[in-house]
Amino acid sequence: MSDEIKREDPLERLERQEAERKASGGSLRTIAIVLAAVAVVLAAALAFIWFQKSTLVGQLEEEKADLTEQIEALQADYATLSSDYDVLNSQLDSSREEVAQLVDRIKRTQAVDRAKIRQYEKELGTLRSIMRSYVVQIDSLNTLNHKLTVEAANARKEAAEAGRRNEELSAQVSSYKEQVSIGSKLKARDITLVAYNGSDKVTDRSSRIVRLMVSLILSENDLTPRGPVRVYVRVKDPEGNLLLDGSGASFTCDGEAMAASASREVDYTGSDVEMSIYVNNIPEYHKGVYSAEVYTAQGLLGKASLLLR
Repeated sequence: MSDEIKREDPLERLERQEAERKASGGSLRTIAIVLAAVAVVLAAALAFIWFQKSTLVGQLEEEKADLTEQIEALQADYATLSSDYDVLNSQLDSSREEVAQLVDRIKRTQAVDRAKIRQYEKELGTLRSIMRSYVVQIDSLNTLNHKLTVEAANARKEAAEAGRRNEELSAQVSSYKEQVSIGSKLKARDITLVAYNGSDKVTDRSSRIVRLMVSLILSENDLTPRGPVRVYVRVKDPEGNLLLDGSGASFTCDGEAMAASASREVDYTGSDVEMSIYVNNIPEYHKGVYSAEVYTAQGLLGKASLLLR
């Protein structure tokens, strides 16, 4: 057998080697083709994965941008809320701070961090619910405040109207009181002044007069208080001098102290009362006109005069 190998024809050997070389080259090409196909498949897979990842990242970026926009809109809504109540304003300030912090955290968070994005979405929902509760509270408080304002305005109006009516009523009462006061004042009529001589006869001769008499009727008046009433007379001579009998009779009328010529007290029952008051102890009388004024403590009742010869 060794002799046969040794004796192999050189041409045959070359052909055999060429055949082996071709067989070996075909295997390499096959391997190369397979490797190329694998490379293509891997490249396609990598391209698909990159595309999928790029699409997902884009979606997450859009979600983050949308979430950021919603939170910034919520932040703007919170800025518009206001209240007249300190407690509610303090709560609003706290919620505004939470929204501002959430905006800052979202901007600093990567879009691919889906867990935090979902957490921020939940926080956004909570802050929206809180804001809705604020809106309800503010609306309720504003409605109540408006109602109270209207009620207060109505109350002030009613108070002003009541005050006006009270003033009118007070004025009416004062007027009625004044009318009653005027109406209740004691009145007199038929006031006369006559002179008597020593024979107790009426005379107009000054040289014969010993006393003067003032007569009058206290008029009936249902408004005048019942009870004792003192009536005063002031008689003046023709020169205007007040006649005084030395008794020192005096009274006060409208706050002014006045001397009287004579006085008398009667019991007034509301009906007509006829009465006379004498002026005695006057040393002498002169010719001329004598005047008599009749008073009570309430005021002047009337006057009378007498001409003496």
